[in-house]
Amino acid sequence: MNDTHTVLHDPHGLIEAELPLDRAPYEALVTAVLAWKDPHLEPRDYEQIALQLTGHARAVAADVRRHTAALPKNDGRGALAEVVLREADGRLSAPLEGTARCAQNRARLVRALYTRLDRLTEPLPAATWPTRHRNGGTPLQ
Repeated sequence: MNDTHTVLHDPHGLIEAELPLDRAPYEALVTAVLAWKDPHLEPRDYEQIALQLTGHARAVAADVRRHTAALPKNDGRGALAEVVLREADGRLSAPLEGTARCAQNRARLVRALYTRLDRLTEPLPAATWPTRHRNGGTPLQ
């Protein structure tokens, strides 16, 4: 077996941008963590769960940033995403603790980031501007 490895230099995150997030296992983890009442885990177990959620939150936040950067400047979804990203940055900068509360806070963050990502990637609804006069007349020109 060869003990060498290759270091990949990807300063713009292009490889990461092409890899889809493995969403299902993390959604299951988020659901389980948020359902906890009093799980009586060891502090190191809480830390490991929070660490997993932190890493995934960073990946989802990077995806949200990429989608936000691609939006037109006048798209309101970008402004809302920026608010969520600022909140995420603040919460991710807090040190991990070996508590259920910490793990649950990271789970809430992952859920919020996925909600924002979904809103950025869903197609915009069709225009709702009326095409007929109110009295049932001909289409507007």
